[in-house]
Amino acid sequence: MHDIETKNDIEVLIRNFYNQLLQLPSMQPIFEQINFEAHLPQIVHFWSFVLLDEEGYKTNVFDKHRNLKINTSHFDEWLAVFIKSVNELYSGEKATIAIQRATSLSHTFKAKWATLSS
Repeated sequence: MHDIETKNDIEVLIRNFYNQLLQLPSMQPIFEQINFEAHLPQIVHFWSFVLLDEEGYKTNVFDKHRNLKINTSHFDEWLAVFIKSVNELYSGEKATIAIQRATSLSHTFKAKWATLSS
C-alpha cells in the first residue's frame, strides 16, 4: 500500500468511504437528498486542503452540516467508516494524518452538536 499522495488518491478514498457509509441504514436518510457527484469535488477539495496543503478552501465545514438530521452517534459511525476506508487503501504519514484529522473533526462536531441541542 502507498500513502495518500495526490488529489486522485483523496477522491478514491472519499468514494470508497461514502460507498461504505451509505450502506449503513442509519446513514441513508441523512444523505438521501444529497447529490453525491455534485458534492464530491467540495469534499475532495476539503481533504486536499487538509492533507496536501492545497490552497483556497474557505468554507465552514460545520455550517455546511448543521441542518442535517444528525445526532452525535452518527459521528462515531462516520469516524469508524472513515478510519476503515483509510486503512483499507493507504498506509503512511498522510494516511495517519487523515485519521487524526478525521478524529479531531468528529470530536469537534460532536461537541458543537451537543451545544446546538441544549
